[in-house]
Order: sequence, then structure tokens, then C-alpha cells
Amino acid sequence: MIKETLGFIGAGAMAEALLKGFIAQGLAEPASCIVSDISAERARHLANILGVRVAGNNREVLAEADIVFLAVKPQSAPGVLEELKSAWEPRHLVVSIMAGVPTSFLEPFLGQARMVRVMPNTPCLVQAGAAGISGGSRADKRDVEVVAELFNAVGKAFILNEGLLDAVTGLSGSAPAYVYMFIEALADGGVLAGLPRPVAQTLAAQTVLGAAKMVLETGEHPGSLKDRVASPAGTTIAGIAALEAGGFRGLVMKAVKAAADRSAELGAAQK
Repeated sequence: MIKETLGFIGAGAMAEALLKGFIAQGLAEPASCIVSDISAERARHLANILGVRVAGNNREVLAEADIVFLAVKPQSAPGVLEELKSAWEPRHLVVSIMAGVPTSFLEPFLGQARMVRVMPNTPCLVQAGAAGISGGSRADKRDVEVVAELFNAVGKAFILNEGLLDAVTGLSGSAPAYVYMFIEALADGGVLAGLPRPVAQTLAAQTVLGAAKMVLETGEHPGSLKDRVASPAGTTIAGIAALEAGGFRGLVMKAVKAAADRSAELGAAQK
């Protein structure tokens, strides 16, 4: 259990996923979490489903919380930070989950508060998230460890150089959307082959889940696991050939790189 009060400025999908994960894992009590959002309706939604407290404004979050998550859209960061510029205290540990916004842009707004930048993803909602973590210039080892503890409780977290967080954004930050598209496409293929859609969707999702567990739990290279399924002149190698003819792996690599490049662009715009 984290003793500090957790505050969220921004109550969007990622804030909801993190709060649900932290509460489900017993790291935080709902009463020790407080949220604010430009949409009062959105903040009340989190209060209704999770039991967290709702602040009247962003400054109230800072007054109440010790660990403050900046969970607004990157484009909204300058206005929010300017509003709060005089309200930060040395006791505050600031956790930014805004894609592409570097610590060099954020820290001048934060006074003596320490900050840690994180790139999480939404599967933390089901305790299966993936995150990259980087400490700011004033964060000490304990600050980074506390944040890593939170994110490891809802998935897997890696402490990295900040320069790698754009790559994390392109891979684990954005890739859940790519995987959902893949599951949808697999299910469509099953329907095309004659399966009822509910069965096809469940088979597709369970297959992706099982394959991912095989990679994580065996430690084997994905290529080796693939080769074990693809027997000579069999069904699997025929399917692989169709994927390769469409440039499957190259397209996935380009998608990750495009998202990473966009993250870098967002960061450059804030400098």
C-alpha cells in the first residue's frame, strides 16, 4: 500500500486505467485518491465507479496529493502548467504520463517538485500494462523506485534513459491499438472461414493472449516459437507466406517507427 495520497490532473482513459489498477492491486485506497478534469462529468464518472474523491479544481489536487499524475493531453500541458506554476511544493512527486512531453519542458514549471516521466499503456487496466520510466533531474533513486513499484503492480515497467521513451511510445504505448486491429482481423478471417463471430473473436483474443504468455514465460525468441508451429508444407507456413506477401512485418515495424516519430514531434513542439 502506497502511503502517499495520489492525485490525478486529468481523468481520461489512462487515468481511469491506472486508478482501477492501483486500487484493484491494493496499492491505494479510493479515499486516498483525488482527481480533477476539465469535464466535471468525467471526474464524477471516476468518483461513481471507483469511489475516488473529486477536486473542485487543479490546485485542490496539489493541496491534497503527494504524488501528482499529469494525465492531460500533451497539447493542454502549457496551459495547465502555467496555471499551477506557483502551487508546487518540494514534497510533490510529479508523474507525467503525457506522450512526447520531455522533462526539460516540464521541470521549469514545477518549482522544487521532483518529477518522473512515464509512458504507460491502457492494459494496466487489467494489470497487464507495459511502461517505460525515466527520472527527471531532481528525482532521486527512491522517487523512481516508488513510481516503478506502482507501474510494476499493474504490469511490467522498465527504467530507461529518457531518450528512449519515444520508442516506448511507438511500441508499447501505441501498440495495443495495433493488436486490437490484429485480433479484429483474425476474427474476420475466422468468420470468412465459417465460424460464428463470437467464437471467432474469442478464439482470436485467446490465441494472442496465449502466444504472448509463451514468449514471456518461456523466454524463447518469437522466431523460434513460430518455427515450432510451422511444420513443412503445413497450414501455418501457408498462412505465414500470405502474411509475408503482404509485407506484414515491415508494415508493423513502420507503424512503431511512425508512432515513435510522432511522439518525438510532440516533444519538439514543447521545447
